[in-house]
Amino acid sequence: MEQLGNVLITGGSSGLGAAAVRAVAAHGGTPLVLDRNAPDEPVKYRVVDLADGRAAEQAVRDLADSAGGLDGVFSAAGIDSCGSLESVPAEEWEQVVRVNLLGTAAVARAALPYLRRSRGTFVTVASTLGINAVPDATAYCASKFGVVGFSRALAAETAGEVGVTALVPGGMHTAFFDGRDEQYKPPPDAKLNQPEHVAETVVFALRQPAGCEIREMVVCASEEGSWP
Repeated sequence: MEQLGNVLITGGSSGLGAAAVRAVAAHGGTPLVLDRNAPDEPVKYRVVDLADGRAAEQAVRDLADSAGGLDGVFSAAGIDSCGSLESVPAEEWEQVVRVNLLGTAAVARAALPYLRRSRGTFVTVASTLGINAVPDATAYCASKFGVVGFSRALAAETAGEVGVTALVPGGMHTAFFDGRDEQYKPPPDAKLNQPEHVAETVVFALRQPAGCEIREMVVCASEEGSWP
């Protein structure tokens, strides 16, 4: 298994991203964080909104240059806005796509030169709702289906140069569901994964040797309701 080196993590101040920060550090890597909020962990970071693609690209370059390069990227940042297509305000709907899909592409665009030099790996975050569609989630499904397609195309485009892994996680015990109407929250008995367990699978993907890639991996609770 390869050493982790410098790993850029978007959304690294909370949820799965924060769990990945801890996992990378525990395995001897150096986590670098992009988020709208400063992380609790004592790591290098930049505060940025991934909906602003050009700002996100510059933040990636700033962090990578300050750390001396990148060996991996984990694009964990993501948002949602639940409701029917007609009920969700257009700006909120489009913001989901900007952060989840276009933000991922912006980070990849800026990170690729560094990852090519290190033969590193880029791990994207889709969702089980990037494969299965449900009502009242058109923005989220559109963005995550897009991440799946983007990841597959990027893997083909950078084959032999950069590793690309698409993580397809099920629901987790994070603050992602906070603030939703009750009908859009998991029920009390929902089977969800712990984010630290999923973060370990991210580390596994990042540590694959150059030329060996985990292209896609579904990681969910054994009784996940949205899979298969």
